[in-house]
Amino acid sequence: MSTLIHESAHRLAEMMAVGDITCEEVTRAHLERITEAEDQIHAFLYVDADRAMDTSRRVDAKRRSGEPMGPLAGVPIGVKDVFTYAGAPTTCASKILEGWHPPYTATVVQRMIDADMVIVGKTNMDEFAMGSSTENSAYGPTHNPWALDRIPGGSGGGSAAALAGFEVPLSVGSDTGGSIRQPAAVTGTVGVKPTYGSSSRYGLVAMASSLDQPGPCARNVLDAALLHQVMSGHDPKDSTSIDASGPDVVTAARSRDVTGMKIGVVKEFGGEGYAPGVERSFREAVAGLASAGAEIVEVSCPHFPAALGAYYLIMPSEVSSNLARFDAMRYGLRVGDDGTTSAEQVMRLSRGAGFGAEVKRRIILGTYALSSGYYDAYYGSAQKVRTLVIQDFSNAFCQVDVLVSPTTPTTAFKLGERIDDPMAMYKADLCTIPSNLAGNVSASFPAGLSAEDGLPVGFQVMAPPMRDDLVYRVGSGLEALLEDRWGGPLWTLMKEEGR
Repeated sequence: MSTLIHESAHRLAEMMAVGDITCEEVTRAHLERITEAEDQIHAFLYVDADRAMDTSRRVDAKRRSGEPMGPLAGVPIGVKDVFTYAGAPTTCASKILEGWHPPYTATVVQRMIDADMVIVGKTNMDEFAMGSSTENSAYGPTHNPWALDRIPGGSGGGSAAALAGFEVPLSVGSDTGGSIRQPAAVTGTVGVKPTYGSSSRYGLVAMASSLDQPGPCARNVLDAALLHQVMSGHDPKDSTSIDASGPDVVTAARSRDVTGMKIGVVKEFGGEGYAPGVERSFREAVAGLASAGAEIVEVSCPHFPAALGAYYLIMPSEVSSNLARFDAMRYGLRVGDDGTTSAEQVMRLSRGAGFGAEVKRRIILGTYALSSGYYDAYYGSAQKVRTLVIQDFSNAFCQVDVLVSPTTPTTAFKLGERIDDPMAMYKADLCTIPSNLAGNVSASFPAGLSAEDGLPVGFQVMAPPMRDDLVYRVGSGLEALLEDRWGGPLWTLMKEEGR
């Protein structure tokens, strides 16, 4: 096994820039690792090996010709299978889109291509991004490289597991209620949900349009920031795209200095329901930031606990609307069209066969919440709670620079443990949902390993909209503290244990 798979993305880019290695060598090493590890991890739904190797050769030729190259040129990356990529299947891990090849490429994916990055394939996910464990994929679950009997988080478990399993140094995900941050927490990686509208949703198959946001996934803070920089920027194809330049996240990721920052600990995120090992690692991380010069303040956000219920009314309502387009009339699975059935029957049969149980559950719930006589009682009330959550954030950011909490109440639970208990599954997103409702930036960084089970714990940092640099600054400071304690980053422990 090549040692190149253990290098960070920025280190690989540096080595390629000075000619120590070629992009072809880097790409081949990661494709070989994918071949070796996929039987156990199942992080990918599609591996685009031939096109990846062709791209690597073009990148090498471009470098030899002296053309300017970006900071991540030649670095391999995995793309969550909710983003379109012309020439490759996009299934959203659903049978209803099996075999569909989109004729266009998502903006964030095109920006990676334009930055000379090498897309190696599409990663596994919960069907249409609905889930917290990647067990809802129609093509089988992904396994957590830290413990193969554990979930890798969801819905973007494939993107996170591919990092933790050293199959790629970078990946991209989408975050609707924690689908980047929660997998990052349970796999010991870094996941960032940028400010809503700062990275384009064009070509991202919509789950809940007011909540979905593409974001970077990496093994360290600087790599995430470099990818964040590549992905971000205004896109006229996306009506929700912010027409303004974002902050310098790369400089923030390099700073490793939290001196003078006011960090607010969310009072409501802790206590009953939180694993002792998670709370202990979180408290130790907070104490470390205090020792590094940050001022720690306890902050109350009284409406945050109600965000979970509001989310599970708003999100299904948008799901009901967005997934209505999968009607078997234009593309995707078509069942029962034998010449004797009506269009309505074909639609019903196709949606029944193509959608999984969790997708059907959310469509039914959302349709009910939007129905006549119930709209104000359910959807309307949930939107009022959303406004209160936004006000909580606004009030808190008048007192502190950032808010922090555990990313998840527990470490990675076992595969199958919650699959038949939707309410227990939904609680995995308890801490991450408020930031999606408010649209502000939020990220998960490794906070160590739980003393209970030796599994990774995530540390969530939340900052005001368009202050994405603040989460990277705190993340880099925390990363520096942990490296001092362990003699290296968390992913080094993964390498040392043979993962």
